Amino acid sequence: MNRAIFEAYVETQLAPTLSPGDVVILDNLAAHKSSRAEAAIKARGAWMLFLPPYSPDSTPSKWPSPSSRPTCARAIRTIDGLWREIADICQLLDPMECRNYFNAAGYT
Repeated sequence: MNRAIFEAYVETQLAPTLSPGDVVILDNLAAHKSSRAEAAIKARGAWMLFLPPYSPDSTPSKWPSPSSRPTCARAIRTIDGLWREIADICQLLDPMECRNYFNAAGYT
């Protein structure tokens, strides 16, 4: 993905579906740091939240088994919906695996 493709996606696909107060969560891909995309999102009353940067050195070498990997195929429209989705995902993972992941990533 490059910035032009991301901007086109935001303007034509994502932004029209957003409502005031929606949150768009992004990683730190350079293409996501676009003032044009940000303007399209903010014009709908939504806002952007960037995940904290991470170091490949502190990222765990593997995720949990493929059968328990979280997937999110539905759109999340509210903060409450986001927390419900996070709670559902947490139920898929072993607590010790989660602890090890956050320790390795430097979040504790």
